[in-house]
Amino acid sequence: MNLNKLSLRDFRNYVNLNLEFDSGVNLIVGQNAQGKTNLLEGIGYLGSGKSFRAQRTAEMVRFGAEFADIQGDITAQNRQQTLRWVLFSGSRPRMAYRNGAKKKSAAEMAGVLPSVLFCPEDLMVLRAGAAQRRRLGDHALCQLRPNYDAALAEYNRILDQKSRILKDKEENMSVLAILPEYNARLCQVGALLISYRARFYDSLGKAAAVYHGQFSGGAEEFTLQYKTVSTVTDPFAPVEVLRGQLEEHLESHYRAELSSMQCLTGPHKDDFDVDLNGISLKSYGSQGQTRTAAISLKLAQRELMAREYGEDPILLLDDVLSELDAKRQDFVLNQIDKGQVFITCCEPERFTRLGKTIEIQQGQVRS
Repeated sequence: MNLNKLSLRDFRNYVNLNLEFDSGVNLIVGQNAQGKTNLLEGIGYLGSGKSFRAQRTAEMVRFGAEFADIQGDITAQNRQQTLRWVLFSGSRPRMAYRNGAKKKSAAEMAGVLPSVLFCPEDLMVLRAGAAQRRRLGDHALCQLRPNYDAALAEYNRILDQKSRILKDKEENMSVLAILPEYNARLCQVGALLISYRARFYDSLGKAAAVYHGQFSGGAEEFTLQYKTVSTVTDPFAPVEVLRGQLEEHLESHYRAELSSMQCLTGPHKDDFDVDLNGISLKSYGSQGQTRTAAISLKLAQRELMAREYGEDPILLLDDVLSELDAKRQDFVLNQIDKGQVFITCCEPERFTRLGKTIEIQQGQVRS
């Protein structure tokens, strides 16, 4: 799959941008704060309906503008397709169009332009907090499985409502009467999340182990372990079994949650660990090992998407090569000999041999 053309209107610092891309490597160059990352954000949003930076849609609308418009012409699934998003600066819901037809949800846009983002923060994700690792997995799963995206949104909605109940009980104890209903719904949806995650992390870990083994020359054995609530003894069990085990777990934490007025446990606290030769990378791995493992995870994510769609997803490398030593740079570059790739950097002379070069300056393309 390829993004052939991209149009941005009032998106971030872009007033009016029209670009055509190469089917191979596209090198986005320019000094800091010129809009290189904004461009990758627009490309990623086009295919997924999600930003890897913004918490709110309005943040992506250029200051002073009423709305932003993102549109792309794509070759995917052996045909030409178009995707378009209109984002508003106020509270008005965004609008999505696929091949000119308005769509009701992001799920109807899925699969046309899947992407894998790799940025400097991802290099140390295995040493970061659990929330960052959950985001890595969630972003990939939402693209691979639209039903997971819907379940995750529903779980977070119910979790927010439960949080309000726990906080409001101090002023009105009667709200606790509906708490069991919210816990039951959390367990029902949470069991789905665990089931999806267990299978995804199993496949991701196996694929990443191959890449890590190639880099280390077979000297390091990479293993990934998915971690969820303690009562779940087998995350591959049927969803109904998982639901019952989640109910048991929430029941055991009922009084602690009432006392703390917080949602203390559940799939929203899930995590994963990576071991090298049976030793925890997070606790004992070197910086070099941590970076290589992170690279392996991203390459594995791209491979899983390629298997799912039958085509390589686009790869977005946001200034990540400059953070790597020569050996790891070569390892990454040797893996991007197929599919469409977008690379941002501040030092074009190091990578101009790779493909088409696009220079960005203050939200515009320099001739």
